[in-house]
Amino acid sequence: MIFAEKAESLPLSSIKIQDSFWFEYIRLVKDVIIPYQWDVLNDRVPDTVKSYCIHNFKVAAGDVKGEFHGAVFQDTDVAKWLEAVAYTLEVYPDKKLEALADETIELIEKAQSEDGYLNTYFTIKEPKCRWQNLMEGHELYTAGHMIEAAVAYYKATGKRRFLDVVMRLADAIDEQFGPEDGKCHGYPGHQEIELALVKLYHVTEINKYLRLARYFIDARGKGENYFLQEEKRPSFKHIFPELRGYDPVYSQSHLPVREQDEAVGHSVRAVYMYCAMADLAYETKDEALMNTCVKLWDNMVNKRMYITGGIGSSGILERFTTDYDLPNAENYSETCASIGLALFGKRMAEITKDASYMEVVERALYNTVLSGIAFDGKSFFYVNPLEVWPDNCMSHTSKEHVKPVRQKWFPVACCPTNISRTLASLGQYLYFQEKNKLYVNLFIPNKTKVILNQTEFNLELKTKFPFENKIELNIKACESKKSAIYIRVPEYARNYYILINGKLYEEMYIEKGYAVIERVFHEDKIEIMFEAPAEYARANPKVRADSGKTAIIKGPLVYCLEETDNGDNLASIYADTGQGLTECYDEEMLDGVLVVLGKGKKIKSFGWEDNKLYKTMKPELEDITFKAIPYCFWCNRQPGEMIVWLKELM
Repeated sequence: MIFAEKAESLPLSSIKIQDSFWFEYIRLVKDVIIPYQWDVLNDRVPDTVKSYCIHNFKVAAGDVKGEFHGAVFQDTDVAKWLEAVAYTLEVYPDKKLEALADETIELIEKAQSEDGYLNTYFTIKEPKCRWQNLMEGHELYTAGHMIEAAVAYYKATGKRRFLDVVMRLADAIDEQFGPEDGKCHGYPGHQEIELALVKLYHVTEINKYLRLARYFIDARGKGENYFLQEEKRPSFKHIFPELRGYDPVYSQSHLPVREQDEAVGHSVRAVYMYCAMADLAYETKDEALMNTCVKLWDNMVNKRMYITGGIGSSGILERFTTDYDLPNAENYSETCASIGLALFGKRMAEITKDASYMEVVERALYNTVLSGIAFDGKSFFYVNPLEVWPDNCMSHTSKEHVKPVRQKWFPVACCPTNISRTLASLGQYLYFQEKNKLYVNLFIPNKTKVILNQTEFNLELKTKFPFENKIELNIKACESKKSAIYIRVPEYARNYYILINGKLYEEMYIEKGYAVIERVFHEDKIEIMFEAPAEYARANPKVRADSGKTAIIKGPLVYCLEETDNGDNLASIYADTGQGLTECYDEEMLDGVLVVLGKGKKIKSFGWEDNKLYKTMKPELEDITFKAIPYCFWCNRQPGEMIVWLKELM
């Protein structure tokens, strides 16, 4: 492919989100989530697992005496918390919050070794084992999250202290790793640092960080597998016993990356690596690497992704399995994996300016990412199944990873802090800019400033999307100059048209899924109209778990049924898809939500009063009206059963 100039997200500081749907979550980040997670990181939340994050840094810094506690990658919770703080400060400056972040950064700096190394697990617990277990040690993964946080904080505040810390860390890693003789020829067991190093290169313009990122990608999967060599060393000891008999597919190290064409292994590792591959493909104009990204995206999205934008179907090793293997009740769909999917899709959209990538990003954000957090901002889902029967969510079974209610925290708490940094950075997904072109990706109400054709444009987007499908974009340009605005035409949109100042815009044309408006703008109102009714969807027949079943979608939203509205044994409901669906906005439920009503039948319990397990009699069905709510809102009322895919009356 020919690499044109990449589109870029607008600065978060230029965007003020005002949406009733999303703003409540964004408000939660600043007012609830960041303070709550800070309390968790300091072990001040009762009746939940301890984090030990700040404790570990204090021990490593010499401020207190004690032992290391938590997972080997425990430091990343602090890093992602700081990244969320950075994005929040960029939009909502807050001296008190900034001072707290500065204190935390000072503590991290004190915990850093003189040679630049930074990792509390190995500093406190295994000081002689640095870089000896790349398979499981997560040292490079942890460094990556620190780098991402520091770059975000530097961009938000202009302060260099944290950036200098991670530059010393990156320099130490660069001295340790690379293709040169005398250096370690290994690569990360959990990918993350690769994309972080590209970010560090962007803010510092130091080429060695880009070269190091490329080394980690290029070395992966070449020759004899590095992790299998590690495992053979007499001194090697496993951190995670379940990884004995290591399969390189798990970490996508089974083949050189350019030879991979299927999304395999641990899903979060995969999408973080794909992000870095897309970044490097653009930065180095590597056509083969970009083509690989396209192939991997196609396989993942069209054969291994849930209708909710969830990926990674297996609860064992949190991994992809095979094409069309998408079970509903025991699937994993880790929240972090959908966040990584959105990050990958965003990069692909920026490079290609193809709106189809943003279709998937939108679906992941509105469904699996949002389902990962409760309305209170203080409880979370790590995994996101599409069917839940609380009674069988039992330990030591295939569903032991499934939780019927959100948890206050987790022993491995990568998802809660990942959600907070994602919500805080949501503005990065709304618009892209390429020279004098502005791309409108998501229909989220906001006020934004952007420079097009050397002129300041003030934009205000108004809508009640996704419950209504009219979008109004008001534009005020300081001077009358010609520019181009590209507005996404969703795949689910019907009868899409645009009015400008009340008149049908007949010059519109579609380019890679965007409606293109080229004109001299001054003070204009653009109205985007389309239909996106609630409707039934079906899965490819090769998805065995959903054969003969149907799901309800409305625009990007996937709907589900809950026990609190429809009674128990939701699996006994059949949807009568011939009768259509009714939409109804309920102001009382969940602070206002568009519910969907459908007609169907339910198996009656008549004849089974004797509690026999099996009979030859044909079951009787009763007519019902069922109620569905957006999947992302489930389990915010009474706990109980939940189901997305319903049996369909044929």
